[in-house]
Amino acid sequence: MRVTSQPFAVFFTGLAICAGASLMPSHPSAQPMQSSATTEKSCSFGMAKGDGAQTCTVPIPVGCVVANFPGSTKPWTTISKGGKTFCRFDEKQTDWKTKITGACERCNSGQCSAQFSVRFDCSGR
Repeated sequence: MRVTSQPFAVFFTGLAICAGASLMPSHPSAQPMQSSATTEKSCSFGMAKGDGAQTCTVPIPVGCVVANFPGSTKPWTTISKGGKTFCRFDEKQTDWKTKITGACERCNSGQCSAQFSVRFDCSGR
């Protein structure tokens, strides 16, 4: 029993040291990163085998704009899917200001699911 608990203690201690070290600035004169708080909204759906194309609309919170992925000009989004289907944000139905629509093609496996997530900046800048 002692052999099993000892490696865990070493791993845990190493993890604590790494976590503590990441809180320290890497360079004393480095400027703090500028970041704004974001909120996330999503829409999702499930499909059975053979179900045709499906869409859903991600709600846009009042007073918010789509956040850009840090360091880029691209919208900060995530698409998670399960099963054999192809999913994307619908370019024809999405303007990123008033409407955001996620779309998946026909489900070609026993079941499919999709979740479309978008991060928003609601800081009112």
